[in-house]
Amino acid sequence: CTIMTDGWTDKRRWTILNFLVNSPKGTVFLKSINASHITKTADKIFKMIDDVVEEVGEENVIQVVTDNAANYKAAGEMLMKKRKKLFWTPCAAHCIDLMLEDLEKKVTLHKDTIYKGRKITTYIYARTALIALLHIHTKGKDLVRLGMTRFATSYLTLGCLNDNKGSLIRMFFSDQWTSSKFAKTKDEKIIASVVLDKVFWKEVVICLRAAYPLLHVLRMVDSEEKPAMGFIYEEMTSAKEKIRDAFQGVETNYIPIWDIIDARWGNQLHRPLHAAGYYLNPQIHYSSGFKITYELKKQFYACMEKMTGNPDLITKMDVQLEDFKTRKEFFGSKVAQNAIYTKTPAQWWDSYGDQHLELQQFAIRVLNLTCSSSGCERNWSTFEMVSN
Repeated sequence: CTIMTDGWTDKRRWTILNFLVNSPKGTVFLKSINASHITKTADKIFKMIDDVVEEVGEENVIQVVTDNAANYKAAGEMLMKKRKKLFWTPCAAHCIDLMLEDLEKKVTLHKDTIYKGRKITTYIYARTALIALLHIHTKGKDLVRLGMTRFATSYLTLGCLNDNKGSLIRMFFSDQWTSSKFAKTKDEKIIASVVLDKVFWKEVVICLRAAYPLLHVLRMVDSEEKPAMGFIYEEMTSAKEKIRDAFQGVETNYIPIWDIIDARWGNQLHRPLHAAGYYLNPQIHYSSGFKITYELKKQFYACMEKMTGNPDLITKMDVQLEDFKTRKEFFGSKVAQNAIYTKTPAQWWDSYGDQHLELQQFAIRVLNLTCSSSGCERNWSTFEMVSN
């Protein structure tokens, strides 16, 4: 299983830490701790998480997922030093949200465009009459879409503006607008000038080219429909390729975006469990685009060594791995190959890995893992209602 934790502050300004446990059977709430009186040092956080691992049972826990703040990272390193077979993994949803935050704050075009877009939506939604006028032209569609995270919401809102571009322009050209009191003040003229600015709409598209591939990955890691561990490595690579292609391969346009992604992905998110999930996912391993680098192979074997801790078992699994790579035994059967895309990766191993029992068990444990602690966030409001 995975222990997930995340902190939040309630209406009384108490600092609450939620602890949940995710397994193939789903996510269950374990406990909440009022951490208001505890200084958020690595030592204190380590002690709290370590106590939870003890409560769940170290033999049951494969990873602990938290956000990737410096104190949590330090606590995670301390935890792995004590619990030799356990991984600390930063929350993938939080890491991707930080990528989106970096895009918004570090790329001037993104910062300015999101600011202008926010000005439009804030202005319209603060006035009931304008909301009614908007809905006439958009046929009831809204300009704001809430995302899984704060910075996802910024880009999803830009997407809504782009989708309703024609309706917005028609609204500001309409008789209802030009004859209204709103069209005559300074603020209203500023908003109208943004909506009618062709450059603004071009810049919206440029922002979305960079952000949409990341939003796709964010939706995947935030979903509980299927475990994401077997897909995140490939999806992050694919996201970068889609960004490059969206900018027609012009390096001056996409390399700065890649640098922002790599700063988070390479330094924080890229982990041995992600490499093992990539390697053992039959949907990816048997695809024509499967690539294995030295670094990925190194992380895969580090994961195997850490989770088993048995040299003889690793040797046995390594022999079995050759059969998986070359599609020998049941791996190469027509029924197994046909089921690659109809079953989740863990289900596939459960169905067709019986002749390679040790590798099967290892693969199922990895591929059933979540990548995010976002399940904790979905419990904030519920907990607050109960605790109050």
